[in-house]
Amino acid sequence: MSTSAPVPAPDSRPDPTVLPSIGVTGATGVVGGLVAHDLAGRGVPQRLLARTPTRVPNLPGAVPLACDYADPDGAREALEGVETLFMVSAAETADRVAVHRAFVDAAAAAGVQHVVYTSFAAAAPDCTFTLGRDHHATEEHLRASGMAWTFLRDNFYLDVLPLFAGDEGVLRGPAGDGRVAAVARADVARAATEVLLDPVAHAGRTYELTGPVAITLAEAAAVITEVTGRPTSFHDETIEEAYASRRRWEAPDWQYDAWVSTYTAIRSGELATVSDDVRLLTDREPLDLAAVLRGA
Repeated sequence: MSTSAPVPAPDSRPDPTVLPSIGVTGATGVVGGLVAHDLAGRGVPQRLLARTPTRVPNLPGAVPLACDYADPDGAREALEGVETLFMVSAAETADRVAVHRAFVDAAAAAGVQHVVYTSFAAAAPDCTFTLGRDHHATEEHLRASGMAWTFLRDNFYLDVLPLFAGDEGVLRGPAGDGRVAAVARADVARAATEVLLDPVAHAGRTYELTGPVAITLAEAAAVITEVTGRPTSFHDETIEEAYASRRRWEAPDWQYDAWVSTYTAIRSGELATVSDDVRLLTDREPLDLAAVLRGA
């Protein structure tokens, strides 16, 4: 008979006082997963909080725990003993603000001291990108929560721009000649890691995370073509054309509004400001689109 101690299941809820005091959500996604890997590479213990803890990366010093934003009681239990929490915004849904508020309340009830939240570059109650309004509402709830906070206001992701082109190789939307200071997800993760390692130094701070330049979608298409060899172009749709082309997919009205306002937000100029915050936080220059496409 083996005398070795059994390995606890991911959701066995060991004593929260002996669990890591840094909690990372979204570890099954890109940004949260990169943060988890960065922290592990720095030798930092962490809790990886996910709806399906068996899907989180297997990393040294990482303890997977079940945690669902939509389950406040379970979230509070998973967060007990967490001092610093990396909160990745939830999936886009009609009730995302309510889900965020419930999770923030659960974190406060669990005794979390500091929340580092992935927000949006132009977050405001009336920003053009409709989902950016969700981020503003979440920021306001965090400000009122009694917990310390740091907001990482990410611009649109450089990594996603090529995906917007679809199979036909056309970036299609009413963006005009507006510019977007899109940022690499790797740079967002590196910035988040630095904040998590010294949260007190960043309490009450808002960082605008952008790439090194603001580009038009026509310029983005030219870079994609040059680097990947895949012909890509930009078609400047009218608002009416944009809604019509997206109604090929069945979706609720709020989703159509979000898809179209991705482009009108670029056209508005709200996303054109280039910040130095990535370099200030990470001590390295942010990646541009060409570098992201080359897999930097």
